[in-house]
Amino acid sequence: MQYHLNGFRPGDPARQPAAKTTKTDTDVLIVGTGPAGLTLAAYLAQFPHIRTRIVEQRDGPLIMGQADGIACRTMEMFEAFGFAHLVNREAYHVNETTFWNPDAGGNITRTGRVDDVEDGLSEQPHVILSQARVHDFYLDLMRKSPTRLEPEYGTQVTGLTIHDEGPVTVDTNHGTINARYVIGCDGARSAVRRALNIPLKGEAENAAWGVMDILATTDFPDIRLKTAIQSKDQGSLLIIPREGGYMVRFYIELAKLNPNERVADRHLTPDDLIAAAKRILAPYTLDVKDIVWWSVYEIGQRVTDQFADTGPDDATPPRVFIAGDACHTHSPKAGQGMNVSMQDAFNLGWKLQTVLEGRASPDLLHTYSAERQAIAQDLINFDRDFARAFAARGQDPQTFQNHFQKHARYTAGVETRYAPGHLTGPNDHQALATGFTIGKRFHSAPVIRWADAKPIQLGHTVMADGRWRLFHFAGDTDHTDALAKIIASHTPENHDPDSIIDMRTIVQTGHRETHTDIARFPTKGALNLRDMEKLFCPDPDADIFDMRGIDRKTGALVLVRPDQYVSHVLPPGQQDALVNWLTQIFGDKA
Repeated sequence: MQYHLNGFRPGDPARQPAAKTTKTDTDVLIVGTGPAGLTLAAYLAQFPHIRTRIVEQRDGPLIMGQADGIACRTMEMFEAFGFAHLVNREAYHVNETTFWNPDAGGNITRTGRVDDVEDGLSEQPHVILSQARVHDFYLDLMRKSPTRLEPEYGTQVTGLTIHDEGPVTVDTNHGTINARYVIGCDGARSAVRRALNIPLKGEAENAAWGVMDILATTDFPDIRLKTAIQSKDQGSLLIIPREGGYMVRFYIELAKLNPNERVADRHLTPDDLIAAAKRILAPYTLDVKDIVWWSVYEIGQRVTDQFADTGPDDATPPRVFIAGDACHTHSPKAGQGMNVSMQDAFNLGWKLQTVLEGRASPDLLHTYSAERQAIAQDLINFDRDFARAFAARGQDPQTFQNHFQKHARYTAGVETRYAPGHLTGPNDHQALATGFTIGKRFHSAPVIRWADAKPIQLGHTVMADGRWRLFHFAGDTDHTDALAKIIASHTPENHDPDSIIDMRTIVQTGHRETHTDIARFPTKGALNLRDMEKLFCPDPDADIFDMRGIDRKTGALVLVRPDQYVSHVLPPGQQDALVNWLTQIFGDKA
């Protein structure tokens, strides 16, 4: 973490100086303070020249969250926002998963035990933490931002009008808000989605499930491990241990529903959930001391055809968007809902910022719906297969375990890959860095920072601050100076040299053997201080060039988007190719 750039500041370095602004017009109105809305708000809150407002129909912040699974990829994003360590401290860490199936006598017995996350998949863990606590971290980040952004609670959207010219008009119970852009992060019953007349499409599985967070005693040995249980004839149960060491979540298969029947028609109670859990766990016992939270739901998968008021092929750039549960809903057992919703917001946030700062055409905003709708459809397909496999009767005990392991990379959130297009380059030079797949998230690896010999994760230099990253893996020739000139040509006057594209060079020599002229490091800030944290060397115990398949002779340029996804891989010596790609994204100048 770097600070004191513009002068010494005592106290918490995460609390940024409050911005002085007289701007009254709303640039971005966010509707809803769920995971998607708060991710977007926390991202935009750090840009005082962008006036962001966030409204919520509830009277206050969430106290008891429904979602709890936090994928490795989401933890990587939390690192970019600066609070992954706080989540790590509080959360339950999912290290192993066990599988239980009926034995010859019909009693459940453990049939498998595997690592939950494969080695080397991410430097971050898979963890469990209440959605409400994740909200707390975002809200704290917003309060420490230059804009001191706070949600406007008790505000309900009652209507929305998109005019041919001028701002979008949003009617609320407290009056009218005019905004350049509106984002509906207001859940499965989204008022913004209804105003756009965009339907959720999909089908229900006609299956009722219950979920409850409980404090209980039991003689079941795997109560503190993530556990999938498939009984002989009493249904299935998924155990998710919760943070704090005592609480646990049960997802309980209850019953098949008749056509056109709703789960509410069954009038299920907490006692029904407990009884079903006891039947599935038999012969083990369960004594529920306290039910912290419970609900019943129907399994279904639904997704919208587009995530904005205009489609990717329309001539008019979008001005109203939907994100998270407003545009995709599914079962909760795979733990993907909150994670995918936050990635929706991260994808949209930097694009809104770039357009509002005038560094790209509003046409860039078409890429949000184009990229994220395809990801949501993948999620729907995965969730349907996962839910059916989990509840399947009479299958070989190894079948669901194999299904789980096969899709572990997907559930970890690291399999998202954006197709080639405006922001994602072709794979012409992918062989130069085989471990940094174009279109997928930047896969971090350990390095040694040259200036202070500190071991760090290279991916942790990618902060959620709107900047692109250019990682220059040096081959036989060091092209740092030539690349710096290209970056300068895409940097507005009177801006820090790394304010748009932050270049980091990684050499092949050890940090004690590497010598460089520190005058090559950029100077910036009000005091024109030199940034020494731009050069990195391999970790002798885990060489990044070997780990990520970097061509040692040619080297590689890995260009990373502000949301941590690899935009392109290019040869360092072919600088014209980099210029052409940056020009395609930004125009002649940023």
